[in-house]
Amino acid sequence: MEDRQFNMPLLGDEFPELSVETTHGPMNLPGDLKGSWFVLFSHPADFTPVCTTEFVGFQKRIKEFDEMGVTLLGMSVDQIFSHIKWVEWIKDNLDVEITFPIVAANDAIALKLGMLHPGKGTNTVRAVFVVDPNSKVRLVLYYPQEIGRNMDEIVRAVRAMIVSDTNGVAVPANWPENDLIGDRVIIPPPKNMKDAATRLEQYDGYDWWFCHKPLS
Repeated sequence: MEDRQFNMPLLGDEFPELSVETTHGPMNLPGDLKGSWFVLFSHPADFTPVCTTEFVGFQKRIKEFDEMGVTLLGMSVDQIFSHIKWVEWIKDNLDVEITFPIVAANDAIALKLGMLHPGKGTNTVRAVFVVDPNSKVRLVLYYPQEIGRNMDEIVRAVRAMIVSDTNGVAVPANWPENDLIGDRVIIPPPKNMKDAATRLEQYDGYDWWFCHKPLS
């Protein structure tokens, strides 16, 4: 059996350079998107039920991605003509027009991103990569072939990372609907004892290490 090495970019790694063909024409990743956030998600195959529901789900939320300045891209190892035909099918049969590019990956590209599923032939896994304006990988999600993704969580996670970077804060669980502090954000912990002693005089909180504030 051929020994394949599966390389998956880790958090904080530079997104690997790729020259790809898409339904919107050739692209160089991450170079063409330098300076902006992008989300690249892979799907096992065109013309499959779960993937179809995912594409409709992503398209239904394209306005939210656009408002955040985030580019959305799909990817599988299917060829461009297959992507185009599938997009046409979705529009004709489900009345949803897919407006984001779909990458036609080859095995080399898929292996570079760790997207080929061991034991599943040439099918690509359900992976999600969120890449920041500095071309750094900031979030990676992997789902089994049988389980469709939650698009609202992907939108939420990207929005949370942008809020965190912009404001220098941490974001609680289920933000902006956290069980303890609602839509407030968490202040980074103090770096010395003096700051710890005065932290609760400056911010609301449960203790000096757990302080929060409204997102202004």
